[in-house]
Amino acid sequence: MNYLSTRGGMPPARFTEILLGGLAPDGGLVVPERYPRIEPATLARWRKLSYPALAFEILRLYADDVPEADLRALIERTYTAQVFGSSEITPLRTLEPGLHLLGLSNGPTLAFKDVAMQLLGQLFEYVLAKQGRELNILGATSGDTGSAAEYAMRGRRGIRVFMLSPYGRMSPFQTAQMFSLDDPNIFNIAVDGVFDDCQDMVKAVSNDLAFKERYAIGTVNSINWARVVAQVVYYFKGWFAATDDDRQRVSFAVPSGNFGNVLAGHIARMMGLPISRLVVATNENDVLDEFFRTGRYRPRGTAETHQTSSPSMDISKASNFERFVYDLVGADAARVAAMWRELDQRGEFDVAGTPEFARLREFGFASGCSRHADRLATIRETRARYGVTIDTHTADGVFVAQRWREPGVPMICLETAQAAKFADTIREAIGEEAPRPPGFENLESLPQRFDRMAPDVGALKRYIAGRCEPR
Repeated sequence: MNYLSTRGGMPPARFTEILLGGLAPDGGLVVPERYPRIEPATLARWRKLSYPALAFEILRLYADDVPEADLRALIERTYTAQVFGSSEITPLRTLEPGLHLLGLSNGPTLAFKDVAMQLLGQLFEYVLAKQGRELNILGATSGDTGSAAEYAMRGRRGIRVFMLSPYGRMSPFQTAQMFSLDDPNIFNIAVDGVFDDCQDMVKAVSNDLAFKERYAIGTVNSINWARVVAQVVYYFKGWFAATDDDRQRVSFAVPSGNFGNVLAGHIARMMGLPISRLVVATNENDVLDEFFRTGRYRPRGTAETHQTSSPSMDISKASNFERFVYDLVGADAARVAAMWRELDQRGEFDVAGTPEFARLREFGFASGCSRHADRLATIRETRARYGVTIDTHTADGVFVAQRWREPGVPMICLETAQAAKFADTIREAIGEEAPRPPGFENLESLPQRFDRMAPDVGALKRYIAGRCEPR
């Protein structure tokens, strides 16, 4: 399997060559040259596989330059009951006939990001050891990516993590998860701004190819391809758990900020998984909902980005969206490059009235947005009807999912985090504390270690340079 850039300016590369990087050299994102098609007979054969075995079957199609014995061992070390709470890894809970919750939040940081990030830690350490290299990971987080990355990379040989987050805009639980780590290879940087400011800083550093090379900069943000493809696995696993007929279609409702999670569902569908709808659920930051309704993609500035009670989705520039647009325009890299130039110049682009806009329905996409009152009501109702306390982001997904349910088509809502991470809103919704897993009782009272920074790319480069040896 070779990888290309969405903007056409990168020679073909293999999985291990693109694993450690973020943006392609031309500013685009790496994509596979094709999506492997899974025939119905293969799908039927996969139905009874364990999670690690299924992950191996899918990932070996995309990482075929990693020896199969090594890849299998890395996967089996990652997906264990000890790390994820059960051998199912991503258990499916039926709320009512035709409505399910796919449990993705049982990893070390209680968020879906762990499912991919734990594997990424194994892959990074493996490839770096093979190549005799070190890596400085630079990332941005609106809440869950940062802690998942830090817990996956803490203490690993040859790896440092520099994680940017918006100062004062994460929940106290999310903040404490990151800032309480005292591992010497973890550096937390609190930026005076919103998540998009953090993300812009990361992209600016990644686009400075000389600095990136000199300081061995890599990324674990959702633009990292390995993270996306690792998430494809649980769409297959969720489909198997919700069906007993190999032709049964299902729909997935996915809380969406950076578009990486639902992009994995799109890839699963392109591979042949029988998916009816992929429902993109946003919060008040509804850039993606606007696109899927109207064809207009119009990221907001810092002043227009709302601080909400589902903070991991307080994002107005969906960094994985370019990969989907590449598929939408038929892998026309020149057109993607032109669209992103227009985005840089005008602040938006619009595909309304084009054949591509009509194709959105062919790809199975639908969308909707949820407001604070909606998520409160959904948390309250889900608790009352099913005895399940869901977090604020999952509530956005469940709320929007109800609008798009179809008779005879199971709707699987992706759980993105545990409710304990957003205690204030849960308390507002149901009048009591969210259940907190053992080991997290006094998290917020632990000492915190972080550095505060203005949204200044120069300052960020100086910070990294002062803590790393140049190559």
